[in-house]
Amino acid sequence: MSPPEGCLAGKVAIITGAARGQGAAAARRFVDEGARVVIADVSDEAGKELAEELGAAAYYRHLDVSAEEDWAAVVGEAVETLGGLDVLVNNAGVLHFSALAETTLADYERVIRVNQFGCFLGMRAAARAMRDGGSIVNVSSVEGIAGMPMVVAYTASKFAIRGMTKVAALELGPRGIRVNSVHPGMIDTKMVQDAIGGYEVDLTPVTKKLALRRMGNSEEIAELVLFLASDRSSYSTGSEFVADGGSLATHALNMGS
Repeated sequence: MSPPEGCLAGKVAIITGAARGQGAAAARRFVDEGARVVIADVSDEAGKELAEELGAAAYYRHLDVSAEEDWAAVVGEAVETLGGLDVLVNNAGVLHFSALAETTLADYERVIRVNQFGCFLGMRAAARAMRDGGSIVNVSSVEGIAGMPMVVAYTASKFAIRGMTKVAALELGPRGIRVNSVHPGMIDTKMVQDAIGGYEVDLTPVTKKLALRRMGNSEEIAELVLFLASDRSSYSTGSEFVADGGSLATHALNMGS
């Protein structure tokens, strides 16, 4: 059998929250580009189905990103069975809508534990195990650059990811390990629907405010994640990469329709 070709040929990657949405799209592209991928998630059924779809280049492992012991097990297995770790994509995240005055401590902590603690624990585990010259991609959000009402916990967690990314880039740079954050805008996934209890919501009025007048899709974010995971972005570290359809190009006084 000839060796795999592609910009991630021979690389080993762990992608969290990879059972669906942006994570699943990234897993597919990584495999297309020659990587061996650990699909990590808490959605076991969907994760196993994706791993079966992707074949021998991928396998699924249950990972609660807020649990230290889960990270130790998943990273340890990847290093032992696949020979190392080259790429980590911290993609797992949850969203919670509520006004600041109505946000309970339990709801705030739940979001922080998954989004912020999960990213911290993932980077720490990667820093200990990753081969020199690797790449860490932390999925933040446009809410990690500018605020939005009703998502105080989510915004706090995404700002934290942005800051932690810069610290990790400085510390891991001498080993050639690059760390960058990705800031998606309105992407067509189930995150918003899940956050409001599974109800369908018409987002057309919001998309009309975007420069591109449409939502993004998971495949578009996957291409950006792939670029940052690969050596094509070899001189990029500690930076924010935004894919938001132009939402951050404007401000509150914009009178356009």
